[in-house]
This record gives sequence, structure tokens and C-alpha cells, in this order.
Amino acid sequence: LKPMDKTKTRLNAIVKLTKRKDVSALVNACDAGREGELIFRLIQQYAKSKHPVKRLWLQSMTPAAIREGFETLRSEKQMQGLADAARSRSEADWMVGINGTRAMTAFNSRDGGFFLTTVGRVQTPTLSVVVEREEKIRKFISRDYWEIHATFLAEAGEYPAKWFDPKWKKAAANADNAEPDAELKADRVWSEKEARAIAEAVRSKSATVTEESKPTTQAAGQLFDLTSLQREANGKFGFSAKTTLAIAQSLYERHKALTYPRTDSRALPEDYLPVVKKTFEMLADSGMKHLAPHALVALNGNYIKPNKRIFDNAKVSDHFAIIPTLQAPSGLSEAEQKLYDLVVRRFMAVFYPSAEYLVTTRISQAVGHSFKTEGKVLVKPGWLAIYGKEAEDENTDEKDAKTLVPVKPGEMVRAEVCEAKGLKTRPPARYSEATLLGAMEGAGKTIDDDELREAMQEKGLGTPATRAATIEGLIAEKYMLREGRELIPTA
Repeated sequence: LKPMDKTKTRLNAIVKLTKRKDVSALVNACDAGREGELIFRLIQQYAKSKHPVKRLWLQSMTPAAIREGFETLRSEKQMQGLADAARSRSEADWMVGINGTRAMTAFNSRDGGFFLTTVGRVQTPTLSVVVEREEKIRKFISRDYWEIHATFLAEAGEYPAKWFDPKWKKAAANADNAEPDAELKADRVWSEKEARAIAEAVRSKSATVTEESKPTTQAAGQLFDLTSLQREANGKFGFSAKTTLAIAQSLYERHKALTYPRTDSRALPEDYLPVVKKTFEMLADSGMKHLAPHALVALNGNYIKPNKRIFDNAKVSDHFAIIPTLQAPSGLSEAEQKLYDLVVRRFMAVFYPSAEYLVTTRISQAVGHSFKTEGKVLVKPGWLAIYGKEAEDENTDEKDAKTLVPVKPGEMVRAEVCEAKGLKTRPPARYSEATLLGAMEGAGKTIDDDELREAMQEKGLGTPATRAATIEGLIAEKYMLREGRELIPTA
């Protein structure tokens, strides 16, 4: 083992301490996870230490949890399985990387010259995910289809509707296909003649109306781990995964405003309720006018309660979800403020009640043809209030609100307009960083082999801490290019 130049002095200081005469045992207080276990074992190996070892296992950083951790230290034997897993991961990376890179470099340099071709345990499967998608795009053949759009006139006004086949079933539509065709849908017609015939049959005809309204609720998303934060920031602000990690790291290290960002957990330790309350109090008293009122509402409404979706020790790994700390930040750059707000809003939203909608499905039937219209009205904004959404009135002009003009029971409506609209099927989209991070996270699901799929379950490719570096590495090696928000393989 060779020490890294950057951290050599720190390593030597630890080694010196282990060699002190009055030191009789060591406590491994590295991160409570596989890599934390490995770091300690490597230091122990480098120091040639023979001292007995106890393991401090902390998933929560409250003073009470730290005291409890020291009272219930684990034995070295208890941790052996985790240590073996860590070493296997480290050596597998090395073996795949070094041997794969040598083999592929030799193969690509067989006609002379030297063409370095890097291979990696995580890098290469990630590249293959992007290449497979690109192959699908290149092989894609666009097909024409038609939709029939109508405007019905009721006493109270007009409303739009789209034709659909109420008898359509996915299985029956795909009966003759070896693989299901995702393009076949209930509201698509595959011949222009048929589409025009439907439009002409319905135009200017009377229609009967049936509708049903159902209340639905929508809960806020879970707290962020690094991957979900990177995906959200890529989608909302166009930040690369690397940029988001760097900003989150700066908010953690420099500003002390966020908790540790390199986490794969979306839950908090069960003893964190008092800390969360204090964080809400800090936000309510802070000068951040866009956040403080929402924190105050949560405190006054007693929203901060134990909830397994938020507080769950079984879902906390070596680190918990990314949340704001008790320190109100100041002097943040624009990008830092954006990311901080993203985390704080999500942190507050998980404690707020669900948003409540009224969803109305209206079916208008004319000369044996069915047309569907869906309306969705926000009744109680709940957590959406944090994002500036209010309950919708009848006169709202919000994009999301689809308030339908009322139709009286038994009223007949008339198809004022009915047109066939020609469209084309589109190839699958290229990956953006947000969608590629998602594909890496759920990579095991696409494996055909049952045993291998089981082994990959809940693991995915890479870890939250390494996924950004993997993507950047593939770009640096010119295996793929970044064009706008798209990632394109070069081969």
C-alpha cells in the first residue's frame, strides 16, 4: 500500500498515534458503511497495527446517538463480512479495470499505434446503456398515425375532447406481435381514411355526456439523496451531476448549510425529530422571505410528526438524506442559493399534507363514437403551497388547471369541430444526465438472468458518490459527448 501525496501527513499522524505506548486498542469510527470499513482496514494494514479493534457504528449524529454508539461498540468479528465485501469490491474494480483496459487497448492497437481504451466495472456497463439507446434510435422507423380531436358545445360553453376506443385492450392489440408495441394506444388510428371517416361522421352531431369525478391526493416526493438531487437539478436548472455534487459539497463544507451530500439514503434516523423541529425554527426565524412563512405554517400547524416514510433507521445507510443544517446560510452564489432552496423546499414539503385534487373524466358519445375529456382541479394545495401553488378558483388561468365547463344532467352537446390530426411516432429520447442517473440507479431491473437480477436488486451501477464521476469520465475519455442536455455515444 502506498499513501496518497495529498493526505500523507494526516495518514502519518494516525500511524504515529497507533504506535504510542499508552494506546492499547483502536476504535474504528469511519463512516458506517462498506467504504468506511475499507478505509479503516487499509489504514490498519498500512500501520501494521496489531491492536484489538472495536467498531463505532453511527447512523445519527445527535449527542445521544454518539453516546449510545460508544456504549454499544461492535466487535471486529461482527464486521468481518462487511470488510470482505469492501475488499472484494475494491479488488474487482482493479481486476476488471486493469485487465479489461489492457485487453481492449491491445486489441485496438493491433494494427500499430497505441490506442488506450479504458474499461471499468461501472464505466463500461454505463456506456453500454447509452449505446443500446442510441442503437434503438438509429434503427427506429417512424410510422404515421392519426388522432381525432373535437370541440363540443354545451349551454355553458365549449370543451375539447379526444376520440378513443373504449373496447381497446393492450393484450388484444398486441396479439400478433412477438413483443408488445408501446406505440399502440386506445386513442390512435393507423389509417388516415378511417380517421377522416370518424371525424366526418361526428362533425355537427349531437352527443350524450357521462362523467365521474374522483378526489385524488398527491404526496410530496421523498427527501433527497445525492442521485435524486442531481436528477432534479439537471431537470430544473440544467446542472451536470458533477456541478450539483460540487455545489452540494460547498454548501456542506464551506457554508455548513447542508448535511453530508454523498448519501444514498432518502430517510432520516428515528431520533431526528427534535433536530428537524429546530431546523424548522431556524428557517422560520431566518430572513429568507421565500422560505420562512412556510416553515412557520408547519410549526403552527404541528406538521412535524413521526412518520415512517421520513424517519426510518432501516432505510439509513452510512449517511442519511440531504437536509438543511441548523445554520442559516449567507453570502451564497446564485447556483448555491438555487440548490439550497431546492433541498429546503423538499425538506419542508415532506412534512406538509398531501395536495388534494378533484379529477373529472367526461365521456361524450356521438353516433357510436366516444370522446374523452379530463379535468383536474387543485382543491387543497397542501405541500404545493411551498412551490407557490394555491387552490384554484373557477376563473383561474393556470396551465395545470383543467376546469371543465359544466354540463347539466341529461344535456345534449354538439360537436362543433371535429378534425383528424396526422402525427408520427417518435424514437426513444436520448439520455440526459437526469435520465442516465436514473437508469444507473435502476440498472439491475433490465437483467434477464434471475439470479444476477436478484444480486443487483436495489444496488444499481455505481454509488451516488461515484455516478457523476463515471459520467464525466466517459465524456473525458471521448466515449460520449454532451450536446445541450443530451448525452451521445461517439462510436
